[in-house]
Amino acid sequence: MTGSNRSLAGLDERSTPFGSITDVSGVRIGHHQRIGRGWASGTTVLACPGGATPGVDVRGGAPGTRETDAVRPGRLVDTIHAVCLTGGSAYGLAAADGVMAELASRRLGVPVGVDPDHVVPVVPSAVIFDLGRGGRFESRPDASFGRRAAQRALGGRAAPAWGAVGAGTGARAGGIQGGVGTASTVVDLAAMPTAPGAPSPTGRVEVGAGVVVNSLGSVIDPSTGLPWEPSGARLRRPSRDEFNAFRTAIAPPAGADADSEDGAATTTDGPSLNTTIGVVAVSAPLDSAATGRVASVAHDGLARAIRPAHGMADGDSIFAIATGTTDVPDDPLLARRALDLILTAAADTFAAACTHAVVSARSVGPTPAWSDLCPSAIRD
Repeated sequence: MTGSNRSLAGLDERSTPFGSITDVSGVRIGHHQRIGRGWASGTTVLACPGGATPGVDVRGGAPGTRETDAVRPGRLVDTIHAVCLTGGSAYGLAAADGVMAELASRRLGVPVGVDPDHVVPVVPSAVIFDLGRGGRFESRPDASFGRRAAQRALGGRAAPAWGAVGAGTGARAGGIQGGVGTASTVVDLAAMPTAPGAPSPTGRVEVGAGVVVNSLGSVIDPSTGLPWEPSGARLRRPSRDEFNAFRTAIAPPAGADADSEDGAATTTDGPSLNTTIGVVAVSAPLDSAATGRVASVAHDGLARAIRPAHGMADGDSIFAIATGTTDVPDDPLLARRALDLILTAAADTFAAACTHAVVSARSVGPTPAWSDLCPSAIRD
């Protein structure tokens, strides 16, 4: 299994040292967001115009989701064309209507008649809680956000952007700026062990993750100022002054609940509600049961990168999509071994994407970003 571990030098919202979910054949991404004048929210769409087998695993205690039951194993829907990740809490699920409309205009969806226009797009969706973070509680994504993000994803012309964009615009992570992160790796099937004298399998499977981190838990270890999961990024410990600034930034205000994300639990901001949501994409032709297993194992990566995770105020939800653009061995034993490697890669890439979401983010509003607090940690 190989991956991209470039230096973080020159990191900005369009670059990533970890690779990208768009490295998986057939996967595209698009964002739409509003910032300022009471806004700090947006929508991100992961699109697969050629179709993909879906899977899902929801583990948070307070999820906001749509169409999760429709894509579980044993259900009628075995192909989807997009996943919608959005801000706005449960209100933001309206963004999926816009994604549906855009897919329908392109005849992408579940056929329900002989007329090619008669399709029903199934758009699995999940939300983060970012209400009021731009200043107005009523400023939240609607169907127009979903349609614009879908148009950008399906158009395939816009360069991917990361950090505080799309669904990650108003995200917070352990008291600092959260955002959208990504990572990818390649599973080399030729490296799989085989029986003596048996031919070695060939081929490579692409595995990628796209994540929105808006977590109660922290991606950054408070004892070092560095990510729990550096995931190959070349980082160094921040200076003493920067570390002290980081510790001050994540400390809850006096009189606030120390267990809350940003001290909001006993302030006028209301309770701290949180979520990490995302998508793992693989290029292998997996069935719905195997794709669901990919989503399940990706939660292992989430729990490694974000501590704590899966709490009652978290809505942690992970989707998986298998595009089937590369092959795996036909032999059942080799196919199972290949799936084990894919599952390992799913956890690793999701952990790396969580790290990338926070280290790539720039501040939106008064909440500081890790890159602003600890710039010396990024090697030149």
